[in-house]
This record gives sequence, structure tokens and C-alpha cells, in this order.
Amino acid sequence: MSERKVLNKYYPPDFDPSKIPKLKLPKDRQYVVRLMAPFNMRCKTCGEYIYKGKKFNARKETVQNELYLGLPIFRFYIKCTRCLAEITFKTDPENTDYAMEHGATRNFQAEKLIEEEEKKIQQEREDEELNNPMKVLENRTRDSKLEMEVLENLQELKELNQRQAQVDFEGMLDQYKEMERRLREREQEEDERETKEMLERALVKRLRDSDSEDEAEDANDRGRKHTADKPTDILTTDANTGSQGSSSVGVKKQKVESWERSVGGLGEKGALGSLVVRKKPADSASKPAAAAPRQAANTQTESRNGTDVECATHLYI
Repeated sequence: MSERKVLNKYYPPDFDPSKIPKLKLPKDRQYVVRLMAPFNMRCKTCGEYIYKGKKFNARKETVQNELYLGLPIFRFYIKCTRCLAEITFKTDPENTDYAMEHGATRNFQAEKLIEEEEKKIQQEREDEELNNPMKVLENRTRDSKLEMEVLENLQELKELNQRQAQVDFEGMLDQYKEMERRLREREQEEDERETKEMLERALVKRLRDSDSEDEAEDANDRGRKHTADKPTDILTTDANTGSQGSSSVGVKKQKVESWERSVGGLGEKGALGSLVVRKKPADSASKPAAAAPRQAANTQTESRNGTDVECATHLYI
């Protein structure tokens, strides 16, 4: 068997390539090629957008009777992806681009339109200068004025850059840091002053409260002393202590003194002295029989007087 991949072919000794008949093909023959859309376009039939880079199976042909510096120009046929309408565009070697021919409109070509407009204006100017020498002088004067304005603007920019270059950024940063430090110190001083004022106010309030408490305690002490000076209070305290069985001599003496100070002694002439009737010794010696009923009457009188004194004491209390 022969090899499947033949690299060397056999040529007989009497082989003459000029005797091989040439295949005659038409000049406008079309080839099927695979390409991508070179620019964004929109179909005129259905309005479908076809974006740059979309792949198509296109037909390619050579444009007849159209060359640019000996370079052939090719035309491509594609179909819309939505309505299958035919769209054609061709190469443009003069502008190193593609030119839209039929079936769609090109999008986003503002830059190209501006360049074409500038070229058109330049061409018209050159044509006017060829036929009118005064126009040439006017154009030169206008160009010189524009050049002077550009130079002035450039000089202003240079001066501005030099002015900015002379600015001491380190000094500005130091000043800003110093200002921040002073601001922090001022805020700290204000905080300390406010804290000190609050503490002083709290201390003054505490002192006032303590003074008022002291005054209240003094008033209570004076009230207690005033109530303690009443003789009836002493009697009640003496009665309470007497109920507990106290029999000391000092307590008895204090009771007698308090009694005499509040009511008065029995020997003194006072309001209660007239109520007590003393016993006569002469009558008791002569008449012993009559002394017994008189002694009983005196005893009843003394008991009645004691009862009256106690009632008066309770009423006074």
C-alpha cells in the first residue's frame, strides 16, 4: 500500500508543465469566506443591530475596474441575522478601513466624519490660495495671530507651573499640623474648665446641703432642749424610772426638787398650800376621843388633797 500522507511526488523525465491546460475562470468569480463584521451597523429593512465582531459566512468578489495604487478592492456580501436581507460593504485601502455600500447604515463613525470634514476644509483652502494671492496673505495673518495666542497661553501655563512649584508643601503641612495641635489643646482646656466648674458646683451644693442638715439638727436639738426643760417631762421620766424599782437617794432628791419646782412645797403659801390642814397637838391631848374622828377626817382630807394634786399634775401634763 502507498503512504497515506505523501510528501514526495514522482515527476517523470518527460514532464513539461507548459503542456498542462489552464483552467479559465471568470474574473467576477465569488468565493465563500468566513469573516467578522468590521464595524457596527444597522439593517435598513428590519432595524436589527449587527455589532462589530459578529461572524458571517460571506461571499467575496473582486471589484471590476476599481484599483487604488494598483491594489484590488474586494466586495463582501452578508445576510441580516433577522430578516436575511443582503448587506454589502467593500474595502477602502485609501483610509485603511471598510466602506458601507448597501443594505445597512454604519454606526458610531463620528470621528471619521470629523476627519473627513477637516480634510474637506483643508482642500477648499488650498484651492482658494492657488487662485487668490490676497487670500493667502489673509490666511497667513490669521495663522500668525493664532500662533501668538497659543504662545501666550503656553507662557501663562509655564508661569502658573513655576508659581505652584515655589509653594512649600512641607511648610503648609506643618502649619496645618500646628493648627490642629492648637485646636486640640484649646478643646482640652475647655473640657478641663467645664469639669472644674461642675466639680465646684457639686461641692457648693454639697456644702449647702450639709449646712442645711446642720441647721436642721441644731433646730431639733434646741427643740429637744426646750421640751426637756418642761417639768412635766421630768416627772414622766421620774415616774418611768420609779416603776422600774429604783430607790437611790439621788433619784428621790431629784423627785422632791422637781416636785417642789413644779407644784411647790407643802410648807409654802401657795395655791395648793391652803388645801393642806395641819394637825393641832393640844386638841389631841385633851380630847383623845374626839381625836380619832378628827384624825380620820384629816386622813381623808390629805388623801383628797393628794388626789387633787395628782389630777392637777395630769391636767398640766
